[in-house]
Amino acid sequence: MKIRLGYDIRFSTIGPVPFVAMLNVHPSRVKDLLEPDILHAGPGTIATNQYIDTYGNICVRLIAPGGEFRMHNSTLIQDSGLLDAYAPEARQIPVGELPYETLQYLLGSRYCETDLLANTATELFGRTQPGWARVAAICSWVNQHVTFGYPFAHPTKTALQVLNTKQGVCRDFQHLAVAFCRCMHIPARYATGYLGDIGVPLTPPMDFSAWFEAYLDNRWWTFDARHDAPRVGRVLMAVGRDAADVAMTTSFGAAPLLEFNVTAEVEEEKQLRPTQS
Repeated sequence: MKIRLGYDIRFSTIGPVPFVAMLNVHPSRVKDLLEPDILHAGPGTIATNQYIDTYGNICVRLIAPGGEFRMHNSTLIQDSGLLDAYAPEARQIPVGELPYETLQYLLGSRYCETDLLANTATELFGRTQPGWARVAAICSWVNQHVTFGYPFAHPTKTALQVLNTKQGVCRDFQHLAVAFCRCMHIPARYATGYLGDIGVPLTPPMDFSAWFEAYLDNRWWTFDARHDAPRVGRVLMAVGRDAADVAMTTSFGAAPLLEFNVTAEVEEEKQLRPTQS
């Protein structure tokens, strides 16, 4: 299955403003690209520099000129067309046996206050079966107890606040699930990328999506507390401790957003959608 990916983002700046953008597909998916994945910036010719950050994500550094500024791209990627992997037998690895590089994903972070959520996590999930079943139980609990809504979005909302308000957007669902996993000694990291409406009813407008990954049985597995169901066509862009590590764009100066459009469509998309009457 081939998926067309893209974005068109416009800002307004007063004077030169440095940016760091995290809009490329993740290095783990580069091998699947059928077209170049290049961030285009304008107007005019703007120099860009690409680097890999601490978490292995592709970042692009640039300086936007004054006035209206645009970042855009369109690329094509080959996808298996399969649902997210399902492995109910995947075991939870004792902390003393975890690879060193996963240990940072057991710690609290900007949006995931493990110290404040540890008692709640133990009360809710302490009696669940360790491993896949435990992570699945966490996803289901968050999905059932948090109400989704764009009016609930707030850039500083933390996992504890999501627990208290029981409201949020996709990133909030994942932050709470990530924090609960870490409290139960399961490494968990926040993930962001494309997730088109493939095989599900259309829910415009298209946006980037958030999910998370849990480390079980010596590998990272995809989980999604927002949807709590396997999906087709996820394309990973970046991973980190939480949303603070994987911001799509970071500006070091005033840069109000003017327009934001995202594309994630498959050629046979209409054939994959459920019939709607």
